[in-house]
Amino acid sequence: MRSIYLLLWKDVVVELRAKELVYATIFFAVVVLLIFCFAFLGGPKPTVDVAAGVLWVAIALAGTVGISRAFEREREGDTMRALLLSPVPRSALYISKLVAISLLMVIVEAVSLLLVSLLFGVTVTHFGTLVALLLLGTAGFAAVAALFGASLGRARSRDVLLPLLVYPIVVPVLIAGTRGTVALLTAADPAVAAFWLKFLLVFDAVFVSLGVWVFEPLVAGDA
Repeated sequence: MRSIYLLLWKDVVVELRAKELVYATIFFAVVVLLIFCFAFLGGPKPTVDVAAGVLWVAIALAGTVGISRAFEREREGDTMRALLLSPVPRSALYISKLVAISLLMVIVEAVSLLLVSLLFGVTVTHFGTLVALLLLGTAGFAAVAALFGASLGRARSRDVLLPLLVYPIVVPVLIAGTRGTVALLTAADPAVAAFWLKFLLVFDAVFVSLGVWVFEPLVAGDA
């Protein structure tokens, strides 16, 4: 736990000094939301299903941009290789990256949720359950992204390979997040939202455990 804390604190301090990832991902999410908003301008009011889909698309795209840049920054100073050579458990390195990515995406989600409610005229209900849904979806997305982001190492086409590897696996997260958000925003049967919450919880448990297990052999070549 101490290793996880120190590695996470390193990422937080670096980002507080540079602030490039937060600004870049928030700006990208805002641009995506504005494009969708103007696409529906002048037509019928978008449904809640559309608003929920736009929210999760913005989160996924902005998260990918932030994750790609986060690992690129680690490689620029050969920081990743230094961390792999240090006497730090590989699982601690993976979990710290997972948490750092999740924190970045949570900031993007807060801005995105506010903009969706304003631009699409959506009233956010069941706020606590919606936050839990977003956090579980974020954890599942980050678990997969952190694993592949670190394992791609020095691959020349890593910026192209990262979304190609991540998105097919996180499609269930995006579907669950979207359908769960629709169920909450439309005040539908609470059992529907509860089902998607349980689904995301199982997904997170499986892929976080899998990431901890396979992270070390995947990054062994980079050391």
